[in-house]
Amino acid sequence: MKYRFIQDHERHYRLFKLCSVLKVSRTSYHNWLHSVPSKRKQENQMLLEEIKKVHKDSHMTYGSPRIISELKDKGYRCSRPRIAPLMRKHDIRAKTKRKFKITTNSKHNYPISRDLVNQNFSAMAPNQLWTSDITYIRTREGWLYLTVILDVFNRPLFLNS
Repeated sequence: MKYRFIQDHERHYRLFKLCSVLKVSRTSYHNWLHSVPSKRKQENQMLLEEIKKVHKDSHMTYGSPRIISELKDKGYRCSRPRIAPLMRKHDIRAKTKRKFKITTNSKHNYPISRDLVNQNFSAMAPNQLWTSDITYIRTREGWLYLTVILDVFNRPLFLNS
């Protein structure tokens, strides 16, 4: 109550006088003053809650431009320079979908090898049956190729029960 009075009358009277009349130290007044969130911080907190709600409702696919549009449709006054840093600070970002890239060309005229294993992936001793697979991994530097070669004997077969 005393601190609020000082805050309301600080423009008209010297802070030293107000504190001494009300028997309050200036340090405690300044501590109280900085513990109360500013109007801007309170508005930002309210906006942040609404941003989180819009982001969740969009299945986390909206970035700042679409979120701003949604907020304006709901009657909030906001701009990109205000919303984007708030989103960045709280790690709210759009989840991007990656375009599916076809890496296998099955329509070719090359000869196709026979299936010697016939889907029987079991071996009674080492070095009887080997399997392999290749996958392509897109990186910033280009395509990487990952090949795995396994001895079936050392790799137990897991069946769904």
